[in-house]
Amino acid sequence: MNFSKLNKLLNYLLSTLLIVLLLNIFIFQGIAGAISWTLAKLFIAPICLILAFVTILLIIISLARKKKIKQKILTLLLSLILAFPILMLFNILKVAYPANQNKVNPSITVSFPLNEKTIVGWGGNKVESNLPHATWASERWAYDLVMEPYNIGSKNLEDYGIYNKDIISPISGTIISSYDNEDDISANTEDFISSEGNHIYIKIDETGTFLLLNHLKKDSILVQVGDHVQEGDIIGKVGNSGSTSEPHLHIHHQRQDPTKTLHSTFAEGLPLYFKGIDDSLMPEKGFVIYLK
Repeated sequence: MNFSKLNKLLNYLLSTLLIVLLLNIFIFQGIAGAISWTLAKLFIAPICLILAFVTILLIIISLARKKKIKQKILTLLLSLILAFPILMLFNILKVAYPANQNKVNPSITVSFPLNEKTIVGWGGNKVESNLPHATWASERWAYDLVMEPYNIGSKNLEDYGIYNKDIISPISGTIISSYDNEDDISANTEDFISSEGNHIYIKIDETGTFLLLNHLKKDSILVQVGDHVQEGDIIGKVGNSGSTSEPHLHIHHQRQDPTKTLHSTFAEGLPLYFKGIDDSLMPEKGFVIYLK
């Protein structure tokens, strides 16, 4: 097979890949869309960016040798389109995963997981108020919760209002993962072991979907795998484990069992609301939640 035929085959494969990604993300959605979105950003975009540079070099060589470049131009165009998500990977272009909060089901309304005045660090449906969560399918409607004082630049965890606060089970369900062996790291450092850190994952009785709570304090978790918790039970304490700049509680709702996914981003995030707040309202960045 000559180079021209190989080039045509490559263009066919790139075209097919582009069509499949677009169909999965914008039409089929669900888990197919979530996986396609992740693959497009983490793997396909970097590979196609390299391919684009190689193709430019081949075009220059072909022009110097006065050879046809039509197929190479098509390769360059397709590779640049497929490389486009690299801008989203590094948040140069801030784009939320294209899912409609009013159409994705099931949504769930839960009790608030803390029992004191809390500020939403990141949250809501808009990418501007929920970065980087909203840019990933799995954490499309995740929240990072903090308490005063926060964002103070201190490395001392005790200086942060939310550190060591009790976490209340927001929902009734079964514990499918309970882990609290990681040390809390100093604030504003990157010495984490895993991205989620110490955590509790709950399979929700009502929906069969999953609620994830991350960045808990070491040795603070009061539940084990297989335990059934009731809404309102104290289950652990807020810490600063995992990929986190300062103490906060991360919470999100997803369809897939997080203990069985190949990668944490290979999951479909689902809408999450809190009782006591307007049913249609997702608290956004800066929203203050007062507990009655």
